[in-house]
Amino acid sequence: MNVNESLAPIALFVYNRPEHTLQTLQALEYNDLAKESILYVFCDGPKFGAGEKELKAIQETRNIVKSKSWCGRTIIKESEENMGLANSIIEGVTKTVNQHGKIIVLEDDIVTSRGFLNYMNEALEKYNNNISCMSINAYLPPFKNKGDKAFFIENGTSTWGWGTWKRAWKYFNSDANYLLRRLKSLPSSELKRFNWHNSYNYFKMLNDFINGKNNSWGIRWYTSVFLKNGFGLFPPYSFVQNIGHDGSGEHCGETNLFHHKELKLHNVVLPPAIGIANNIKMHNKFISYNKSLRPNLIKRLVLRILNKHGK
Repeated sequence: MNVNESLAPIALFVYNRPEHTLQTLQALEYNDLAKESILYVFCDGPKFGAGEKELKAIQETRNIVKSKSWCGRTIIKESEENMGLANSIIEGVTKTVNQHGKIIVLEDDIVTSRGFLNYMNEALEKYNNNISCMSINAYLPPFKNKGDKAFFIENGTSTWGWGTWKRAWKYFNSDANYLLRRLKSLPSSELKRFNWHNSYNYFKMLNDFINGKNNSWGIRWYTSVFLKNGFGLFPPYSFVQNIGHDGSGEHCGETNLFHHKELKLHNVVLPPAIGIANNIKMHNKFISYNKSLRPNLIKRLVLRILNKHGK
């Protein structure tokens, strides 16, 4: 099948969740531009000493990926060894974006609406030459937002359905120690901005990565964009749903705090490519939303501890 080479390739990262992977691929296949797009699927390999159950899940996931051509052209990359999600994404994104110049990225728990690829490709084309824009994001938290215009936020990155260009990804730095040193050299006002006015402790998240408490590539991407004073585009309504908050994901617990009742189906009005600026109103909504999550997250943590000890 012929593909449109002007469209951004899609990179999908999967491992051992066949049910989630199937939902992700079915939704992607339903997209308007799917039949014209190239899809790269990166299948991570089993961990050392993986048991029969995990090996079966990995194989079932790969069987689903191979069961049909989900897009105009599907290229499957199977790793024999376990790279881990972070390394898999970093390597896969780097190779793909260097080859094609731009990229759309999905993980195996991101379900897209029919208009997802339209939105992503239109935005990647429109802001291609504006170096201030470093990330195109398809997810918006479930807070109230009136209007149909997309908007920019300073340092705004998301890992739930996103895209970028080779010219922006080249600034991605995987060296967390270097990133931390750069942050520590900044004035306290900048660290406060880095933590979204202390509504979310990104600094701790980066430090936790260094201390082996998480394996996040996303915090390193966010920090890299922050240090370049980059902007991220967000839609007024979410084009994606994260279905991984059911306890099955590598970094996700069980919650419905990020769930949308419905997704955006059609294109939105994009802001001008010239004069990109921080949308203060929407930026403050993100801050308020982050703060609203704290009681819920603390409650979940307490319940998890109580359940663990059988109380």
